[in-house]
Amino acid sequence: MPRPDDLPLNALRAFSVAVRFDTFTAAANHMGVSQVAISRQISLLERHIGVKLFERGPRSVTLTASGRAFGHEIADLFHELEDVTDRLLSREREHTVTLRVYPTFAHHWLLPRMASFRAKHPEDRIRMETKIERLDFRGTHLDLAVHLGHGSWQGARSRKLFDDTADLVCSPEYAARHDGFRSSSSLSKALLLKSRYRSAVWADWAAHSGLALDRAREVTYDSSVLAYSAALQGHGLAMGQMTLLAEDLAAGRLVRPFSQTIHTGMAYFVVWPSDRSVLTKTRHLVDWMLTETGNDTQFFRKPSRKRSS
Repeated sequence: MPRPDDLPLNALRAFSVAVRFDTFTAAANHMGVSQVAISRQISLLERHIGVKLFERGPRSVTLTASGRAFGHEIADLFHELEDVTDRLLSREREHTVTLRVYPTFAHHWLLPRMASFRAKHPEDRIRMETKIERLDFRGTHLDLAVHLGHGSWQGARSRKLFDDTADLVCSPEYAARHDGFRSSSSLSKALLLKSRYRSAVWADWAAHSGLALDRAREVTYDSSVLAYSAALQGHGLAMGQMTLLAEDLAAGRLVRPFSQTIHTGMAYFVVWPSDRSVLTKTRHLVDWMLTETGNDTQFFRKPSRKRSS
């Protein structure tokens, strides 16, 4: 006798769809597989339970009486399973914010602060999508994004979180190996750890500081996350974003041997679509980000402190 906990679920699903559409061909089209695959799955189920479910003719198949009765029962179970899944996903979507962020922002700013957000809004969840591409909410499922720019995106509203400032950083050990970079000759011997998305900032920094950078000693990484990791491990100098690396600098894991901070002219903004209502879960996240960066809230007023009598 087959055990109920050992039933082939894929075969049951194929059988249920075949019963609904009456033919293996229609069932195969619905499931996006071949007719042969449907036939094999149903044959597997028949062998497993020891009951013939379809009579197979030269050009057609017909449900047996047992197959018809079993099929209706199975169909009801799968419909119930789909309903349960839909209800679960609806509850998840109700409290889940889909957020697009840069990998560097997620790694150095957002993730270290997530415990704070969860403590304040334990019912809300964040689904992070880490992409580096042009921001356009049209045709997306995004609720929110954190983007580097000038504050203007089509079909969107935004609030500035913080300015983008940069300076060369390295590990204390790397600086010590180069005599603290007290001379320009030390800089000429250093390895420059570049991110391909922030290459222009190096030229701006060199113009601002008046120091020459040797392009022959460049190593280019696919992301700033990798460039900063290499700097932390003592491989060279990276062009660090001051706000994102604030904790590493404060803890002494990174140092700024030149102290030549520049403003890139851009800033990090929290951005949301303007053509749809902003749900409570999204408002929570926007206001939390603004509060974390020392800005006034956008949607909810901060509770005022009661004066003591």
